[in-house]
Amino acid sequence: MGMSVKKYRVKLTTEERQELKALVSRGRTAAYKQTHARVLLLSDEGQGDGAMKDEEIARALRIGCSTVERVRRRCVEEGVDAALERRVQIRRRRKKLDGQGEAHLIAMACGEPPQGRAGWTLKLLADRLVECQVVDRISTETVRQTLKNELKPWLKECWCIPPGSSSEFVCAMEDVLEVYHRQYGDNEVPVCLDETSKQQTKETRLPRPARPGASGVYDYERNGVSNLFMLFAPLEGWRRVEVTDRRTKADWARVVQQLVDVDYAHKDRIVLVMDNLNTHHPASLYEALEPAEARRIAERLEVHYTPKHGSWLNMAEIEIVVMARQCLDRRISDQSTLRREIEAWQDRRNRNTIRVNWRFTTADARIKLKSLYPSIQN
Repeated sequence: MGMSVKKYRVKLTTEERQELKALVSRGRTAAYKQTHARVLLLSDEGQGDGAMKDEEIARALRIGCSTVERVRRRCVEEGVDAALERRVQIRRRRKKLDGQGEAHLIAMACGEPPQGRAGWTLKLLADRLVECQVVDRISTETVRQTLKNELKPWLKECWCIPPGSSSEFVCAMEDVLEVYHRQYGDNEVPVCLDETSKQQTKETRLPRPARPGASGVYDYERNGVSNLFMLFAPLEGWRRVEVTDRRTKADWARVVQQLVDVDYAHKDRIVLVMDNLNTHHPASLYEALEPAEARRIAERLEVHYTPKHGSWLNMAEIEIVVMARQCLDRRISDQSTLRREIEAWQDRRNRNTIRVNWRFTTADARIKLKSLYPSIQN
């Protein structure tokens, strides 16, 4: 049976082409990024001269054809920024230490060093494993790789919660938690709002599946990026995803206008929870609407912001993760198809009235996140 050959066609916009040319002309950019940028420029089918073949690009840049294909594929599937970066290769090797041996090594490395030594060295750790009869023999490189893979010293948790006390964070956190556990009347409703994006990838010609004696052929190219506004009312099990070309202040204002005048026209007050994106502000209403209309909509809103770098408190983010896993985890060719697929997904969830049962309370926060609260000195 023949193998499948997938051709990923690169068509850059004028802005992308200019940015790549500027990157190539700069001398301080990493060499691999410049090479990837040149691959994209030479692969660009949107320019008048046409695109070069992979073999020609590989010869011109002195790289392998597989590198050219890989850069084009990442550009089509993930975007220009992703194509410029290196993809981390995960290589799985047979472990020389079993789980018990790894635990023993980590416990030693995290414990006190031998008497007379300021700290553990790789040689000391290897020798101690042999002395303790964990292994018959082991190299210092195996010890280093095990500690690196298990302890992962380069990983740092950032932008989840502050490293120390932060009155600003806890104030905004408790404000949002109060919104989630408030008792609401018939004329008010809490709604969470968040954003994400989806890059479209289309086939440029009818695919030819692989068959005996012939390779399959699939041609892909990027087809724009759409912005997705997620509106989610967790107590009612309702959500609406608005697909737009951009995410400007005017786009946000129109989404909120529909929320007020169409989705919840029967409610006097909408309690809106959002993150701190610069477009997420009632002032954005004045960018797209007449002052009187903007004021009317703003008076229907009660806005609450999640803490900076604490968007995990926004329940719309939970719904976005579900949508990404259930609906968006595939190639989608164009914006009209994207709208149709998202509408089918959201209609099904709305029919089933799928809610979020938020259990984390202010009392829980004051116990589990006690370190975030400033200490009061009497």
